[in-house]
Amino acid sequence: MQEIQLKYGCNPHQKPSRIYMQSGDLPLTVLNGRPGYINFLDALNAWQLVTELKAFSGIPAAASFKHVSPSGAALGLPMSENLKRACFASDLPAVDESPLAAAYMRARGVDRMSSFGDFIALSDVCDKATALCVKREVSDGIIAPGYDDDALEILKTKKQGNYNVIAIDPAYVPAPVERKEVFGITFEQGRNDVRIDEKVLENIVTQNRDLPDSAKRDLIVSLITLKYTQSNSVCYAFDGQAIGVGAGQQSRIHCTRLAGDKADKWLLRQDARVLDLPFLPEVKRPDRDNAIDVYLSDDYDDVLRDGVWQTLFSSRPAPFTREERREALSKISGIALGSDAFFPFGDNIERAHRSGVSYVAQPGGSIRDDDVIAACDRFGMVMCFDGLRLFHH
Repeated sequence: MQEIQLKYGCNPHQKPSRIYMQSGDLPLTVLNGRPGYINFLDALNAWQLVTELKAFSGIPAAASFKHVSPSGAALGLPMSENLKRACFASDLPAVDESPLAAAYMRARGVDRMSSFGDFIALSDVCDKATALCVKREVSDGIIAPGYDDDALEILKTKKQGNYNVIAIDPAYVPAPVERKEVFGITFEQGRNDVRIDEKVLENIVTQNRDLPDSAKRDLIVSLITLKYTQSNSVCYAFDGQAIGVGAGQQSRIHCTRLAGDKADKWLLRQDARVLDLPFLPEVKRPDRDNAIDVYLSDDYDDVLRDGVWQTLFSSRPAPFTREERREALSKISGIALGSDAFFPFGDNIERAHRSGVSYVAQPGGSIRDDDVIAACDRFGMVMCFDGLRLFHH
C-alpha cells in the first residue's frame, strides 16, 4: 500500500488529506479503525521514541502521546505498590506479568490528565496483559510492531469497535533526508538519527562527578524523550521513566517550571495523603485525576468546599497545604533533568532543585555556562554537557 486516505487533516476543514510514500509501500498497516492526520503524527513520533528507548536499554518501552509530544514515556521496570496505586494499576495483575504492560501504565500514569485520549506506542509485540491495561483507559489508538491474537481482539472492542490499531514494520528504516512543506515551500534536512547513549554523558563539568548507573539511565531516558518533544522542551526523569515533560514553550525557564510542576504532582501523587483519599466508589478514574490535580494545587478548596467534596469523597480530606507539599518535596532527591538546548540562566537550576533534581544533562554553550555550573555546584548536583541540541518541530 502506497497511501492511506484520511478523513481530514489537522482540522475538519483541511481536505483532502492522506499519508503516502513517494516510492515503495508504507511500512505500516491499519488493523482496526480509521486513524487521522494527528493520530499518525503521534504514532510515528511515539514509535521512534520507544524504539530508541528499547535499543538503549534492552527493556520494553512505552509512550503516551498527545498533540505530537509525549505525556509520558517509560521502561518496563517493576512497579512498587505505591506506584501501582498512583497509576490506578493496583488491581491489574497484568503489570506484574508483563514488562510491556508495566511500561505503558508507567507512561500513562505520570500525567494522566494530559494522557486522556492518548495515542500509545509500544516497542514490542502487544501482549494480552498490555491490551487489558489499554482497554480500560480513554485512548485514541495504538502503534506496535505486532499484536498477539488475544490482544488484537481485546483492542478491537474499544470505542465501539472503532479503536485505531496500527502495526508497523520494525525493520523499516526511513531515508536519510526528510522533507515537508510549509506555505507551499519545501523544507529539507538530514534526519535526526543521532545516537543517544552513555557516551554523551562523559563530559561532567561540575565539582560533583558521582554519576551512578541509575542516573545515567534516567538522563538517557530524558534525552531520548526530548528528541521527540516539541521544542523548547525540558524533561524530568526518575526510575526509568519521564515524570515531567515541559513542551513547546518559548522560554526555557517556563519549560523547566512546567515540567517541574508536573514532576512535583507525580511525586506527590505517591504521598499517603493522596493515595488514601477516600473517593466514593462511583467516582470514575478521569474524575479522580481531575480532583487529585486540584487537590495538589493552591486551589484545593475547589474540591474540598461544602457541596463539592460530598460528590467525590466519603469524608472531607484535610487540605494538603503549600507548606506541607514543599516539605514533602524537600525530602526527595535523585531526579534527573534533561534539556533540549542550553540553560541560559541559573534560575533553571534553582527551579529544578526544588523538585529534587540531582543530575542534569544539557548541551552547554551559553555565555553564562559558568553561572549555571556554579548553581549546580551550590546544590551539589552533577551536570553533563552532552553537546547535543535536540530541537524538534
